[in-house]
Amino acid sequence: MEDRRIIKILEVFPGALAWTTLLGMIIFSWRLPVAASFFIIAFDLYWLLKTIFFTLHINHSYRRMRENLKVSWLQKLKELPASNYKILAGSWENIYQLIILPAYREPHEVLRASVASLKTSSFPQKNMIVVLGIEERGGEEDLKIAQKIVEEYHSEFLKLLVARHPADLAGEIPGKGSNAVFAARTAQKIVDELKIPYEHVIISSLDSDTQVYPEYFSLVTYRYLTEPDPLHASYQPIPVYHNNIWDAPALSRVVATSDTFWQMIQQSRPERLITFSSHSMPFKSLVEMGFWQKDIVSEDSRIFWQAFLHYNGGWRVVPLYYPVSMDANLAPTFWQTAKNIYRQHRRWVWGVENTPYLLYGFIKNRSIPLPKKLFYALDQIEGFWSLSTNSLIILALGWLPPLIGGKEFATTVLAYSLPRVTQILMTAAMVGLGFMAVCSLYLLPTRPRKKPYFWKSWLLLEWLLIPITGTIFGAIPGLEAQTRLMLGKKLDFWRTPKTRVERKG
Repeated sequence: MEDRRIIKILEVFPGALAWTTLLGMIIFSWRLPVAASFFIIAFDLYWLLKTIFFTLHINHSYRRMRENLKVSWLQKLKELPASNYKILAGSWENIYQLIILPAYREPHEVLRASVASLKTSSFPQKNMIVVLGIEERGGEEDLKIAQKIVEEYHSEFLKLLVARHPADLAGEIPGKGSNAVFAARTAQKIVDELKIPYEHVIISSLDSDTQVYPEYFSLVTYRYLTEPDPLHASYQPIPVYHNNIWDAPALSRVVATSDTFWQMIQQSRPERLITFSSHSMPFKSLVEMGFWQKDIVSEDSRIFWQAFLHYNGGWRVVPLYYPVSMDANLAPTFWQTAKNIYRQHRRWVWGVENTPYLLYGFIKNRSIPLPKKLFYALDQIEGFWSLSTNSLIILALGWLPPLIGGKEFATTVLAYSLPRVTQILMTAAMVGLGFMAVCSLYLLPTRPRKKPYFWKSWLLLEWLLIPITGTIFGAIPGLEAQTRLMLGKKLDFWRTPKTRVERKG
């Protein structure tokens, strides 16, 4: 009972902090407008410096990614002396890739394209075990799609099989996590039959729309063999949403590219990097932890905290500075696309459910050094707080003191200057926005024929939507998620619908 009370307090904390900040700013703007004004100016200056800081990180990650895309990582594997291995393998050819593709009601062309991308990998397909994790809830149509793909590609891999996750199992919620666990346990039997040591297996949990670049698995293997303590690390690529980026509306493109930029920022800060979406990790460690948790929504980030607590803080994420391609949000109508973006981001920011989990784990686990606990706790708390409050502070609160601070304050020089100072600082921050806009053009894949060359120039103007998208698809779903957690209203897993546009010629 005492433990449950502690967890409940921890669940309330993130939402209470966010709402206290926003409501407190309104009250301060009303009762103490001078103090509120100075805080807002200081905050705007902080945001300007933060924008410059983020721009430098994006530039660093972009350059590293471009360099890694030029490297033949398979050739580097072949040239790597076995004496340099940090894990006993004998030869890099003794490493196997176990690839899990959980799917639920995915169109055939989406799932097939993901499997087809594996066929283009430089890493030998004879060392790949691929599992299509489908749901019994998906009915016969899902089974037919998976079987059709297996029939087409089964000869390309060491193993390609279907794992049909039963519905309504005790202790589970429908979602990627429970599906992935069933698929991984199914694959474990094959690994055992083939007598492959677990430490020679790298498992990759990929979203169903993930298309890997040719050198991805060779790079993962290279890092796995050369990283210090490779059994206690996850390996994180950069998600780029290029599968259908030219067909997605401007709103979706800007949001998707912003998500890519955030992951690029985190890659250049590996001490803060946690697993997200598609990633890879040692199969041996996953088995030791008991696989992913089956009753949560945010299994991709939770697995990092599971590992971190299980290994007493001895877990990290290795940034790969290498992309995997996924789908941007695209629906038949603009409004449905906007709705899907919101629901997808609400699911992502539901990762706030990990905050009480890790804080409670820190309280119970006395083997993790206190400085490490404080660093990760403060980083997570600040991250979710910033997500749900910063854009609202920038957009709205700079105008509040002059509006509600009273007549006496409204006649002061500070009241007159506050909106102008805010505008100047935010205009200066637009330099960082301009850099991201230009960088986004270089990230784009080859332009399809139907798009005129000059059309790329119009893409720069789309970034003027950032203040809107940052609030509607960042702060608001962030506040909703934290408020739900605070009130005990759990969020179910929501699958993002996939839509592809057929091209001719």
